[in-house]
Amino acid sequence: MIISSILVIKSCFLFSQRAEITGASHFEHYKQLNEKEQRLHEYKDEDEALKLKLLQLDVINKSRKEYSAEPVKLDILASRVANKMCREAANNNYVSHWNLAGEKPYHRYAFAGGYDHIAENAYGEWTSDKYNITNSLIGEMMKAGHGSFMAERAPNDGHKKNIIDKTHNFVGIGYFITDGQFRYYEEFIDRYLEFENIPARLKINEPGSITVNTKEEGYLYYLIIYREKLPGPMRVSQLSRKGSYDDYSNEDYLKIPAWDLARYRTGTTYKIPLKFSKEGLYYIHVFIDKKEHTGSSALSTKGKTSVSGIVITVMR
Repeated sequence: MIISSILVIKSCFLFSQRAEITGASHFEHYKQLNEKEQRLHEYKDEDEALKLKLLQLDVINKSRKEYSAEPVKLDILASRVANKMCREAANNNYVSHWNLAGEKPYHRYAFAGGYDHIAENAYGEWTSDKYNITNSLIGEMMKAGHGSFMAERAPNDGHKKNIIDKTHNFVGIGYFITDGQFRYYEEFIDRYLEFENIPARLKINEPGSITVNTKEEGYLYYLIIYREKLPGPMRVSQLSRKGSYDDYSNEDYLKIPAWDLARYRTGTTYKIPLKFSKEGLYYIHVFIDKKEHTGSSALSTKGKTSVSGIVITVMR
């Protein structure tokens, strides 16, 4: 399981170096994706912001290359989730992995319509003076935030480990700046499966199901469902005291091993029936393996990364 930590940097100075925004690779491709995506439309990036993020994507991928990790692509939805979080955090003067509604990163991404696994890095800085807001400044501040993550040393290097994790293949990039506050968030995604018919809400004991297509990436190895209480509002003072977050809860609701999952497979598609007996949020982790396990045997998720981030709300 991934556990991210928070880094907060105080700053009372401006960056003077200029950021070039005219040569972002694949801009037209990402612009089309940006126009097509309708979720969280109010947090959509304008063209100049998208260009800045594509330059920052190059920075992130340079860091990954140094540790032999494949490059990640920019994820539009995760970027909007990050933009939303950055705006709230800057406007309310905090840095946290929780928002004012008490939601963790995987809650926010799932509630926006995402189903993949997500792992967050969070950065903030501020000034008692006033930022002279330009594209150049924003670009340099994003680089500084990412650079602070990469400068971490073990054992306090959760951000760095997140950046260079070889299982990640997408990233959402978010920022927001006011006269005196700047926030920058990275949302790393593990996207290997296709999900269909995922219910956002179910009633207690209402039959439901999720459909998972492995796209020949392998076979379902383990499915673990964690239950947690519905999130509640949090004060800024509470958010400021929180540090890292756990990518799970302390209540295992259901575990389905490979040989039971195999019964639900048709070709590369699994249709898995589900039913929940209590109110709460149910966070579903799916693990895959290159081979199919049809007989009972010892299984372990150690060293494996969840490739799902499904959250289902269950109410009376």
